[in-house]
Amino acid sequence: MKCLRLVLLVLFMPGLSACASLNKPVSAPTAAEPVPTAEITSTPSPTLPPTPTAVNCLGLPGQLVSGALDTTTPPQQYLIYLPPCYGQNPDQRYSVLYLLHGQLSTDSQWVDLGAPAVADSLISSGAAPPFIIVLPDDRYWNLPSGDGFGDRLINDLIPFIDGNYRTLADRTHRALGGLSRGGGWAVHILLTQYGLFASIGLHSAVIFDNDARELRVLVPDVPADAWPRLWLDVGDGDGGLGKIQAFESLINAYEVPHEWRMYTGGHTNSYWHAHITEYLEWYAEGFRESASPVVTTTPAP
Repeated sequence: MKCLRLVLLVLFMPGLSACASLNKPVSAPTAAEPVPTAEITSTPSPTLPPTPTAVNCLGLPGQLVSGALDTTTPPQQYLIYLPPCYGQNPDQRYSVLYLLHGQLSTDSQWVDLGAPAVADSLISSGAAPPFIIVLPDDRYWNLPSGDGFGDRLINDLIPFIDGNYRTLADRTHRALGGLSRGGGWAVHILLTQYGLFASIGLHSAVIFDNDARELRVLVPDVPADAWPRLWLDVGDGDGGLGKIQAFESLINAYEVPHEWRMYTGGHTNSYWHAHITEYLEWYAEGFRESASPVVTTTPAP
């Protein structure tokens, strides 16, 4: 009889185990799992641990997180897009695209325009190598500290990003783009810090008055071989069309290679949203060109 009870217990144990498994509540994802692109989480720690997963991580959305540098005044806030597989490939380093927003917006403007979603699509399809996007915040533009945004970007934020995220920290793998006021900052940095970026995009750029007065001095000061890849676009109904056309004519006079686009549209989010895929494809093209193949050498006999 004892033997019979033991046999029956052994026979029924798998069923009991299966029932217990089916009735067990599903646990919520851990914080280390990838977060959908549209979700903004808290300030990241300097190092992000790898996240094991059984699925192809390139098919998942990148992670969007927020942070702030408390060493600056005001604290320099930012959003950062970490591409798919960033957590799963702890030895990989990435090119970085900095995108600057417009005057009445914040660091979320490029998110609202769809930049992270477009990056996800380009990366998952293989049209672009995985890359990081940094979205600095310039919401204090109308305060005295607003004039210092460019210094905070160059002297504080870029070194912080390179020191705390796995970037390829050189000009070849760094790009800058800006729209509206952010485009004005991009013009200013282009003409004063041209050695920092391999590609610079000016999208409906509002050129600062001081820079506009100095363009004929600043443009020829850039060495011919130091110009980055350059993109300019503007809508035909944009109020700043004349100034942008004058800048484009000036760099034409100095035979500066660049992409020039004038589309139908105004100085609006709908205009930039209509061209966001084209913008990111152009930046990704620069990252593809900078990707170096692995070179092996044969030892001398």
